[in-house]
Amino acid sequence: MGLWTLLEGLLLLANAFAILNEDRFLSKRGWSMQEFPGGRTKSLKGQVIGLIYAMQYLRVPLIILNGLCIIVKMVSG
Repeated sequence: MGLWTLLEGLLLLANAFAILNEDRFLSKRGWSMQEFPGGRTKSLKGQVIGLIYAMQYLRVPLIILNGLCIIVKMVSG
């Protein structure tokens, strides 16, 4: 396992977090930001929810990184 494989795995994980929908998936399972009034997210669950919401705001850079990854894969084989 090389560095490139690790970076691809992290990109796939970021993509997975970015596509999670709050209304259809997260709130039904009790993983929404509405559970943390005032933004107090000190627990592990709060930190993970914050990470999911941060990834949703980074969709445009993720699109660019996905395109770059596709181009590198096409060139290198």
